[in-house]
Amino acid sequence: MPFTSGARAAEPIKIGLVTALSGQSARAGEALTRGATIAIEEINAKGGVLGRPLELVRRDDESNPAKGLIAARELIQREKVAVLVGGLDTPVELAIVPFVNNVKVPFVVPWAAGTNITRNGAPSNYVFRVSAMDDEVDKAIVQFSRKTYNAKKPGLILVNNPWGESNEHGLKAALKAAAIEPAGVEKFEGNDVDVVSQLSRLKQAGADTLYLVGNVGPSSQVVKSLDRMGWAPPIVSHWGPAGGRFTELAGPSAENVIFVQTYSFFGNLSPVGKRVMSALQAKYSDIKGPADVTPAVGVANAYDSILVIARAIEKAGGTEPTAVRDGFYAIDRVDGLIKTYEKPFAQDKHDALTAGDYIWARFEDNHIMPFARN
Repeated sequence: MPFTSGARAAEPIKIGLVTALSGQSARAGEALTRGATIAIEEINAKGGVLGRPLELVRRDDESNPAKGLIAARELIQREKVAVLVGGLDTPVELAIVPFVNNVKVPFVVPWAAGTNITRNGAPSNYVFRVSAMDDEVDKAIVQFSRKTYNAKKPGLILVNNPWGESNEHGLKAALKAAAIEPAGVEKFEGNDVDVVSQLSRLKQAGADTLYLVGNVGPSSQVVKSLDRMGWAPPIVSHWGPAGGRFTELAGPSAENVIFVQTYSFFGNLSPVGKRVMSALQAKYSDIKGPADVTPAVGVANAYDSILVIARAIEKAGGTEPTAVRDGFYAIDRVDGLIKTYEKPFAQDKHDALTAGDYIWARFEDNHIMPFARN
């Protein structure tokens, strides 16, 4: 039953969210906030978790690892959140992972895809993910580019940070498994405004397709550099461009980038999808239809993450951190937005999604639209 004034006296269970709420990727932080908020309001309307309401407490990491770690410490040590939820940037999440494993507080990642976020080698791992994971995305990129563009000699253009490194490893492994030799691997810095020299080397090496890994700002510079060169190869990307003002920064050629996603509000929606879409339209005046839920991946992953967290707390019978961590392993079924999760986690499996859960999308105007199913 919904909370009444008397029931509000029950101490809330705080869920912390650390993500980019400002800067080029602020749209991603807003999407995560909205997805989490809709899920929390839905759960609270049914009586909460163990008779207690959920409460979202947010902090801005500004896409900065040091600031993300400070925010995580504040949420856990001062706000006493039961579970921490992460954000967009792999380097930020990697800065937080050792801390949460040390203090033994569950950390759920609804966006950042770096493989070693969840596969972090900790003897007691408190990090879970409801999102894409680089190694799986990299296999999907290779499969999609071969099927869609008959790619035979792809060039890799990757941001020079831990996320880029994660995907360099994953893409090389996926290409080797497919018996494909890349044209080359080029890196760029997150603040580079010109990558013509790197792209020229890939072009000269005979690259017939580009595999792109970078968030909004650097990805837009790759697109603009290609425009300056007059070169328009197919671009198959990780989902970095979806996290913010990509079309504004990249210009008209933004639509040439095809990128991976986990969910779209277009098409025949499940009952959960219809319910969430209605809730989004009722709560947020800027959402008139599915094209306005951008990026949908942030909304969907955060929504499902909160459902999973709520079930783990139920299974734990309380908010003691180690019990909640073990509660994730005890989850039997959650009817989510992306899919129905059947036993999504195990001691050796901390990622709830696989390559079979991915779809492909592109920007049309300022909206993320489905391109083709993998």
